[in-house]
Amino acid sequence: MKIEDLTVVLRPRNPWEAVELGMALTRRHLGAVLRPWLALTLPVFVLLNVVFAWLDAAWLAAVAMWWLKPVFDRVPMFVLSRAVFGQAPGTAATLRAQWRWGMRWMPGYLTWRRPSPWRAMNLPVDLLEGGSGAEARTRRGALVAPLYGVGALVTSVFSMFEMIGMFGLMTVALLFVPQEAAEEVTVRAWNVALQQPLWLQLVFNVLGWAVVTFLEPFYIGAGFGLYLNRRTQIECWDIEMVLRRLRARLTQVAAPALLLVASGLALLAGPVPAAQAAPKANPNREQPTLQEVFGKQAVRDEGWEQAVKRAYEDPKVRPRQVVTRWVPRNPDEPAKLKEGSDWKWLATLFALVGEYGLWAVLGLLVLALLWTSPRWVRWMRDTASREGRELTPVTVEAAAPLEPLPHDVPATAMRLWREGHQRDALALVYRASVEDMARLANVVLVPGATEAHTLRASRKLPRAEDRDVFARTVRTWQYAAYAHGLPSTQDFEALLRALVQAFGWPRAGLDRAVAEGAA
Repeated sequence: MKIEDLTVVLRPRNPWEAVELGMALTRRHLGAVLRPWLALTLPVFVLLNVVFAWLDAAWLAAVAMWWLKPVFDRVPMFVLSRAVFGQAPGTAATLRAQWRWGMRWMPGYLTWRRPSPWRAMNLPVDLLEGGSGAEARTRRGALVAPLYGVGALVTSVFSMFEMIGMFGLMTVALLFVPQEAAEEVTVRAWNVALQQPLWLQLVFNVLGWAVVTFLEPFYIGAGFGLYLNRRTQIECWDIEMVLRRLRARLTQVAAPALLLVASGLALLAGPVPAAQAAPKANPNREQPTLQEVFGKQAVRDEGWEQAVKRAYEDPKVRPRQVVTRWVPRNPDEPAKLKEGSDWKWLATLFALVGEYGLWAVLGLLVLALLWTSPRWVRWMRDTASREGRELTPVTVEAAAPLEPLPHDVPATAMRLWREGHQRDALALVYRASVEDMARLANVVLVPGATEAHTLRASRKLPRAEDRDVFARTVRTWQYAAYAHGLPSTQDFEALLRALVQAFGWPRAGLDRAVAEGAA
């Protein structure tokens, strides 16, 4: 590593300035980071979604992509670690490096280190310095330990931005909904979110991947900026760079000039007698300065002077601190309350309250408990024996099983609808369709299953038209139960005829009920 090739200005920064430095470096080389990032993460994202969608668990694809973040984070780390020295790698070189570069650290980063909030700061230490075992742990302790609080806060901030980005992208469509239709659209969107169809899970996965693609390189850049700043503070990179530049300038200018002058003088003067070659030293003559030897232009360097000035201003070099504190004028004479003072009674009162007041309060509490004991003792006794009591008639009635379904569900539901009990009719149709769906799909629903659970179970129905009819029934029931929106009589009749065809319900009773209503 040649620090003289660094493309950033090195100086000791506070942690938040270092975070901004890393994010600015990411912005400068964002194209070089995103191209290999997309080439690596997009095929993995598509493959995981196809596999888990086939297994009917598309949400696991999002979990797997989140878990594989340390593997993908090697891409921005590889690019930034080279670009900071003015050698940004190409897309092909970055992708070729991912097969081996840093892979020996990935088992740890995918297991016990995966929940670590300091991943962005630990990655450059492990991937760039190549330590192992106790050496790597010591190095992480020296570089990362003083910034644990900052690293955890940076991780939490980026996590919150990921959640904000997800919710923002999910709700941006509502901005284009007219005001008069906003309530109805919101209710339908909520019902769709509860059902969680496959296409909606895939949309959530795509939005999550897009947000991570935009934010994750900046998160790694922030950790890389903290890493550069810590190495600058510990190893004094800024001073070392000035010294190297000064050495290079002196080597290129002063040394050849002196050699040329010495050779010319030797050729012109010829051999010199020993008596003349060693002149007597003048005790009053001062020693020559560096400017006289190398020339003013060769030695003077404003960058060097600035670095030396900043180094001496560093409080770690000259730890001086001005402390101001108040002290009494007569420290040997402690302040005493004068006899006969007007405030002596107040001090005595506070002393008595502090000494006996708490005991008085405790005594009052005990008296209050004894005074009210007939009430709370009886209540505690009743509570302890309540478990052994028999169920009251109300409890028994509430726990009673549901009434059996009628033999002719369509006719009964149509009769209830004509009599003005539309909600009861829809409840009957929904309950009957759920039971027949479970029978045809050969599934067992748990007690208290929600509409979303029944919809997921209906995916096992053999025919697609039956699944569509059942989903239509669930949506009609949800719209009536939660949004107080009832279908028209024609829509209800059409729904019953579709259910008759799907589940084999009796048709004759429905025709008679419809005819009676028309008459």
